[in-house]
Amino acid sequence: MDDQTKQTYKEILTSELKTVLGCTEPIAIAYCVAYAKKVLGKMPDRCELYCTGSIIKNANVVTVPQTGGLRGIEAAALAGLFGGDATKELEVLTTLTEDDRRMIHEHMGGGFVHVHLKEHEASLRIEAVLYAGEDTASVELIHTHTGIGTVLRNGIVLHENNQTSTPEKELKYDCLNIADILAFADTVELSEIEDLLRVEIRDNTAIANEGLEHDWGARVGKTILAQNGEGLRAKAKAMAAAGSDARMNGCALPVVINSGSGNQGLTVSLPVIVYAKEKGIEEERLLRALCVSNLVAIRQKTEIGRLSAYCGAVCAAAGAVAGIAYLKGDSYEVISQSVVNSIGCVGGMICDGAKSSCASKIAVALDSAFLGYDMASAGDVFQDGEGIVKSGVEETIKNVGRMAREGMRETNRVILEIMME
Repeated sequence: MDDQTKQTYKEILTSELKTVLGCTEPIAIAYCVAYAKKVLGKMPDRCELYCTGSIIKNANVVTVPQTGGLRGIEAAALAGLFGGDATKELEVLTTLTEDDRRMIHEHMGGGFVHVHLKEHEASLRIEAVLYAGEDTASVELIHTHTGIGTVLRNGIVLHENNQTSTPEKELKYDCLNIADILAFADTVELSEIEDLLRVEIRDNTAIANEGLEHDWGARVGKTILAQNGEGLRAKAKAMAAAGSDARMNGCALPVVINSGSGNQGLTVSLPVIVYAKEKGIEEERLLRALCVSNLVAIRQKTEIGRLSAYCGAVCAAAGAVAGIAYLKGDSYEVISQSVVNSIGCVGGMICDGAKSSCASKIAVALDSAFLGYDMASAGDVFQDGEGIVKSGVEETIKNVGRMAREGMRETNRVILEIMME
């Protein structure tokens, strides 16, 4: 692996493994609104929000942390206005106080925030327009959950970005492939990324433990342990699901995300962490395995896009099992065939927004990934031409991306239609 590619992989990890308090879509709304308020310089009279369908789908019913259990887009926008700190980006709501919560509750349902569906070629786009007398401020968030596009105050452009250039293109994500990911994990200087990965271990483990210790959401993680005992795989699934139980239902603990998603961040990391802890594997090997799991998931999502009708937990679960296989010293062939088997089985599970059932989808995706690994370990792999599976892991990943990007557009539209009825 050449030095330039290795540097790109480090930049991708740094760009993707961000700390977030709450589900990323409502938090992105809160961040966008808080940013617009900062531009306006005063409290507005009203807020108009223009969101793509994928944003609405993922922010419509999830609990917004620090709001006292409020759900949805209006709550996220009000939280950004009353107490949100835009300088903290995806931790924008860490500063909310009791007085802020009181103001949020007082304004809920009062017509202060108006939400509009406005589709765009970028599936991830939010525009917040604030009005205060004759003054206005408009902030666009596009492509990523912190990607500030055009910023206006009273019609004057203060900031503008090239909206056709996605972060994936800017950082050359197209250089990602499974063979180089393994080479990167073997050779990277850990001192350059270890702090990032240690935060992932600390924060994601903490919220998973919270999900297992208390009753959050549908208690998927606790149910897995109750029904399946303390086996290693059951614990790996339970930890990832429990983190989602807590996160989807308003837990005010941070999560390190992957590919713009906290649920994917939990899925891609916790099974690897659990396996390393249970087997007494040294920290250095765990950190290198987390490079594998995170980058394998990102490799898949690069083809799919950040928001679609394809459940990203499938990508993350395949990444997690690749990381576990790396911990065990398995070959490239076993690791790549595990990914093919996993996405060849459960690939296509729908994303119908962020909510409690995400935890169960994480468990199902991990079940499929473990089965795919067991098959690959025995020398069994789905064959070229069987459905969307093609010869080799890279071509199979590309086919899944095409299916998700192109084939599931109508699925995404119908899901949103159902949710908004």
